[in-house]
Amino acid sequence: MKPTLLILAAGIGSRYGGLKQVDGVGPNGEAIIEYSIYDAIRAGFGKVVFVIRKDIEAAFKEKFGGKFDDRIAIEYVFQELNSPIEGISEWPDRQKPWGTGHAVLVAENAIQEPFAVINADDYYGVEVFRKIAGFLQNQCTPDHYGMIGYVLSNTLSDHGTVSRGVCDMDENYYLTDINERTKIERTDSGIFYEDAEGRHLLGSETLVSMNFWGFHPAVFKTTKRLFVQFVKDNADNPKAEFFIPLIVSHQIKTGEIKLKVIPCNDQWYGVTYQEDKAPVKAAFRKFIDEGIYPEALWES
Repeated sequence: MKPTLLILAAGIGSRYGGLKQVDGVGPNGEAIIEYSIYDAIRAGFGKVVFVIRKDIEAAFKEKFGGKFDDRIAIEYVFQELNSPIEGISEWPDRQKPWGTGHAVLVAENAIQEPFAVINADDYYGVEVFRKIAGFLQNQCTPDHYGMIGYVLSNTLSDHGTVSRGVCDMDENYYLTDINERTKIERTDSGIFYEDAEGRHLLGSETLVSMNFWGFHPAVFKTTKRLFVQFVKDNADNPKAEFFIPLIVSHQIKTGEIKLKVIPCNDQWYGVTYQEDKAPVKAAFRKFIDEGIYPEALWES
C-alpha cells in the first residue's frame, strides 16, 4: 500500500504577514508546497491530504485545483477551532488554533495507511521523501514511528530567530525526548538559543525536528485521547497549543512506541519572514538550473 502525505496548511502566517501556503517561489508562481508534492509523487506516495481552514479554501483551490489531480489522489480536511472530535461536546472560547497535533487528528477519517506529516510552507529536499517513503512502506508499524532529523545549521533563517525541536536520542538514533528551543540564531560566535536563564550554545550538527514525521494510523487513537484531556486541562488557557511532540513524547515515555530519527543532510528552506522569500526563490532557481526540477513543474 502506498503511503499518504498529510500536509498541514491551516496556519495563519502572522510573522510572514500573509497566506504563505500559496505564495509563489518558483518561476511560474509555484508555491513551496508544490515542490513537496512533486517530490512525494517521485518517491511513491499515493495520496495527499491537505489540512486547511474553511476561510482559505477558495484561495487554496484556486491556486492548486487541477494542477496535480491526475498524478496523485487529493483530499481536503478542515481544521477549525470546533472541528468535531469524539469526546468533546463543548469547546472553550478561544481565537488561537489548537496546534499541529489537532491538525493531524482532524485527518483521521481520511487516512487508513502509514503516512508522513509535513508543513505546507517548508521545503524539505528531494532525498528525504525517498527516505520516509521507504520507512513507511517497510518499517512503520503501530509501535514503530519515524522522523526526519535535520542538521541544525541547515535550518536557520538569516532574517530573525527561530524555534526548533532539539532531538535527544540513544545510540541507535531512537528518540528519547524532544526539547523546544526558542530564539535560535546564528552569530559569529556560534549558534545560540535563549531561555529564561539566558543564552546557551547549540552545536551546529545538532539534529532537530522540522515537523517531518512518519506515523502509523494507530497514532490517531492516542492522539484523540490526549487531545480530549488537553482541551479539558486548558479550558482557561486560550493560548495553549497541542503540538505533535506532546503526543510523541507521551508515547515514548509510556513505552507505547519507539521512534527512529532518520538523519538527513538536506538544506531546509522556509519562509518564516517576508525577507526569507528572496533567498528561497533564488534556491529554487538554482535547483531548476541543476536539473533537480523542470522549469514548468507540472508540464513534464
